[in-house]
Amino acid sequence: MSNSHLCNQVLLTFVDNFKEHREDLSAVLLTHHKYLWLGSDETSTIERLSLADTDKFTEHQQFRVAEFIDLPAPEDREIDIEGLAYTDDYLWFVGSHSYKRKKPKLDDKTDVQNFKRLAKIESEPNRYVLGRIPLIDGKLFSSYPHPQNPDVQLSAAKLEITEQGNLLMTALADDPHLGLFIKALIPGKDNGFDIEGIGVYQNRIFLGLRGPVLRGWAVILEIELEDSSAGILKLRQIGEAKELYKKHFIWLNGLGIRDLCVDGKDLLILAGPTMDLDGPMQVYRWTNGINLRENIFSNPDFIQDIPYGNREDRAEGMALFQDVAGIPSLLVVYDSPAKTRLVGDGGVVADVFKLE
Repeated sequence: MSNSHLCNQVLLTFVDNFKEHREDLSAVLLTHHKYLWLGSDETSTIERLSLADTDKFTEHQQFRVAEFIDLPAPEDREIDIEGLAYTDDYLWFVGSHSYKRKKPKLDDKTDVQNFKRLAKIESEPNRYVLGRIPLIDGKLFSSYPHPQNPDVQLSAAKLEITEQGNLLMTALADDPHLGLFIKALIPGKDNGFDIEGIGVYQNRIFLGLRGPVLRGWAVILEIELEDSSAGILKLRQIGEAKELYKKHFIWLNGLGIRDLCVDGKDLLILAGPTMDLDGPMQVYRWTNGINLRENIFSNPDFIQDIPYGNREDRAEGMALFQDVAGIPSLLVVYDSPAKTRLVGDGGVVADVFKLE
């Protein structure tokens, strides 16, 4: 699938022991014109690369989320980081909040064993982490004096964990649109509940759902958080009805949301199939999306297609890239990248697209 918007390719070089995870990148963010932050959906770490040239990022540094935030499960259990955002000296990140179904292993297990595997549904506590970490001059800190206001201390924190996952999942359990998907334990890849993008504007946090897609309509949740106690955040009541969240229904031609990006007051949306299949990958612009009323149906503007492959090259993360490219553009990273994108033991090629 050719794409006239493709204007450059960028080589991301990781240390060799990250070799397998360069194939499951799921979130990307550019800060301070030169740091590229990435999340993988198989780890509990956040990766940082530094700009070496307009088409090269190197000097891989790894930050263990557990150093800054108490995780609900051991750190060898994945967070499944699906979104990264930066605002007001904080790096925000979100796990998928999804159930997962075991994959059949057709090569080395019998059909009977695989039938059992396919019936097994798991929930992993670390997937329910929604948190922030102070980010100052390209480094992460547990706490740090506010650069403009040293009397204020910036501090790492996460949304309070509950038996259902966290306070958001507890609030959504009775939601008329989403609650049944959560209560029925439907896995993310089966059109179940699955967060795959985060955008932050001032004190508003937007969460894009890959699933469920309801009769073709995708969902964005909007929440606001406030400090509850040391290291713990709680949901604020927002909106006309003073609920703990707002819902926005978005028409993306039946696709779910793979990533979100705040661009001024617009929200850029990377859309793709909810299910585990090859299908359209598209970018939409939701003009003034951060200010729209709740409970209305929205039709963002289609911007462009992103190429996809046959069981490979599935766009999972995007970041505004004009600070490096010099023109309005998006950097896109892929899950299951084509073998031609893999360079050496630690490199993988990402794409830069002109943003119309």
